[in-house]
Amino acid sequence: HRRRRRRRRRRENGDRKSGYTVLGGFENKPVQKVQVLPQWLAQPDVIHRDIKSNLVPISDIPELSALLVKKLQNNGIQHLFPVQAEVIPAILESAQQGLLIGRGGYKPRDICVSAPTGSGKTLAFVIPVIQVLMERVVCEVRALAVLPTKELAQQVCKVFASHAEGTALRVVMLAGQRSFAAEQASLSEHRGGIRRSLADIVVATPGRLVDHINKNSGLSLEHLRFLIIDEADRMIDSMHQSWLSQVVKAVYRSGSGAEALSIFRRTEPACVTAASLSPPQMPLQKLLFSATLTQNPEKLQQLGLHQPRLFSSIHSHSSTISSSNGSITEYYVPCTLSKKPLLILHFILRMKLSPILCFTNSRETAHRLYLLVQLFGEIQAAEFSSRLSPSERKKTLKEFEQGKIQLLISTDAASRGIDIDGVKCVVNYDAPQYIRTYIHRIGRTARAGKTGLAFTFLLGVQEKNFLQMVVEAGSPGIQKQIVKPENLKGMEARYEQTLQELANVIKVPSSNTFF
Repeated sequence: HRRRRRRRRRRENGDRKSGYTVLGGFENKPVQKVQVLPQWLAQPDVIHRDIKSNLVPISDIPELSALLVKKLQNNGIQHLFPVQAEVIPAILESAQQGLLIGRGGYKPRDICVSAPTGSGKTLAFVIPVIQVLMERVVCEVRALAVLPTKELAQQVCKVFASHAEGTALRVVMLAGQRSFAAEQASLSEHRGGIRRSLADIVVATPGRLVDHINKNSGLSLEHLRFLIIDEADRMIDSMHQSWLSQVVKAVYRSGSGAEALSIFRRTEPACVTAASLSPPQMPLQKLLFSATLTQNPEKLQQLGLHQPRLFSSIHSHSSTISSSNGSITEYYVPCTLSKKPLLILHFILRMKLSPILCFTNSRETAHRLYLLVQLFGEIQAAEFSSRLSPSERKKTLKEFEQGKIQLLISTDAASRGIDIDGVKCVVNYDAPQYIRTYIHRIGRTARAGKTGLAFTFLLGVQEKNFLQMVVEAGSPGIQKQIVKPENLKGMEARYEQTLQELANVIKVPSSNTFF
């Protein structure tokens, strides 16, 4: 320190003689990173969050075809939700001039939709895609919807098939629920040495989709007009699978011979110039849908979006907690590790909260809790995780919807996008580590304008971090719910006995290590 002071004095004396002032004493402070959002992210088209007060009669959407209006009415739909009323006309407008060009002769803008779970996003892309493709003459794959799980793919495929009924459009699913050969046969056929497509709309999971592209199974994407990426935040996170680059490569694959000279040939877009717009090519329009669309421009850049337009009912620079109409009442329950299973039993048997969708952070915890509840008796329970086959998961979900199952114990495989009717209560048995996980879990209740309850079990060491995470995400408030020890006493003796039985069943020495 003394040496430094001497050097500083010498410098200052020298500065006075020379007449110059030496600037110094600056400290290297970390500069806070400021994220500047592009205009389309910062200024979205805002969608009403309150569904009940903002229903739009179908007759108020003049762009809808008479056939689809009739089909919707036959399905009991007289009104559209806010997200549907905004997004459907926007997609239809982008294809108003036919499949080759968009409005004004330019390539249509890509569309991103960020809206809560249960707000009706699936119909927001199903209806306009079917209406645009109904006019097609030749059967080719012109719409591809990519979803992260088999269950979600099955759900979306069912909605597409239901609304395509009565038209010439064919819907095919590639999610590994049938053999590869069976899926291949449903995509195309060869007649007289010429390949003919048997699918207009394909619904797929990324892994299976890439398999079909790489193995030249007869899936041709050279005529693809719409690429729908549902659960987009999760699909961006799994982009390491490089499924999107494989799809884009297949879309712009250069043909040979007469095909290469065809008006339908496409080149991968670079900058828009007069030359690149002539002759007009069929554009590939991306439609992104998510409950929690990332605000990270770097992540979104991976998608290669063209002049994107964002519709959002969650207008915030961070993930915001919301339901389809803000009608989820959120609670947290302070507890100890060993009392968690007892609390679940109390919720169903004493508080009569059923059906309950209960989330754990691992399939092992889900399985052990399921075994314990089974051994305890009185409650119809089931587990829902990757331990089960797709057909078993489908059967379990159906029974849960029918009210045959009071407690469905699930990993996060079920928390994303699966529309389970009648979930009045969600319990986070294990506190979620990330705000997105929390949003998707509690979004399984209060769907389509209904009300619901959400409880999160918190250990003492988890309370501070979890509550801070929820508040920072914009929660209107999470209430504390204390379950008094005397309320659990009547079940404790039987519960302890059940723990011992469970220890014998799964052969571990200490029952308290289960949970």
